[in-house]
Amino acid sequence: MLFLIGSIILSSWLTLSFKLVERFGINTFQAIVFNYITCVVTGSFVNGAFPMNASAAQEPWFKWAMLMGCMFIVLFNVIAKTAQTMGVAIASVANKLSLVIPFLFSIVLYKEAATGLKIAGVLLALVAVVFTCWPSAVHTEPSGKVVKSAFFLLPLFLFVGSGLLDTIIKYVETTFVNDANQNAYLISSFAAAATIGSVRLLIGFTGGSLKFEPKAVLAGIIIGVPNYFSIWCLMHVLKAYAGNSSAIIPINNMGIVLFSTLAAFLLFNEKLTKLNWLGIVLSITAIALIAYG
Repeated sequence: MLFLIGSIILSSWLTLSFKLVERFGINTFQAIVFNYITCVVTGSFVNGAFPMNASAAQEPWFKWAMLMGCMFIVLFNVIAKTAQTMGVAIASVANKLSLVIPFLFSIVLYKEAATGLKIAGVLLALVAVVFTCWPSAVHTEPSGKVVKSAFFLLPLFLFVGSGLLDTIIKYVETTFVNDANQNAYLISSFAAAATIGSVRLLIGFTGGSLKFEPKAVLAGIIIGVPNYFSIWCLMHVLKAYAGNSSAIIPINNMGIVLFSTLAAFLLFNEKLTKLNWLGIVLSITAIALIAYG
């Protein structure tokens, strides 16, 4: 239970932290890159050593780790932009309701049973995403600026991207990953994201389009340590409930949506329309149907 609570709080913090990054005027991309560098350092420290070696590139999971690293840094930027422009609640719902995509793939690829309640949960989840992300007549950021219409595509991109990432993770863990190589696989993914981001930063620094911000390093550490341990906690939760992972993952996601929405309301006074609140209620109902159906 403690690991489940830890996963919910730490995962919620990741989305909430981007609001603070914006509030303190910190460059979001720099903070994200330093976050992944922190994840690699933290993971290596917990592991007792850097788990990658020259032979890792020959492993069948390595190319998937590189793909995951690319998706990590792209989706983290989308989460940040969605949270900053559309709100933490919308970012959390779009991100966590994406579990319907790996669920659908599980039915096709792994021939998992699909009950009527689970299918109803999937359909309800799609409606919930639309309602939660539906804009008011004029949607403004917390700063008062009107949100550009193109930004309303961000939750949709996040929903699809996160779902595909979760599908890839499940496929790789089922096919290639075991207790012996799990740390190497996870840290390799973080290292790929850190490398891609670092190259982009260096290009920006040398070309003059970016200016190094020392406070972004601190922000990256504050985000990166919880980022690593959110996954660390989730892995322990899945191990503790190995026979019921199809239920525990939706429960975890339901907790994240609830906690993130409440925290954003209390800390940032985020305002949602009645239709948005209905979408959040439907999203929790959908997750419950998928979990217990």
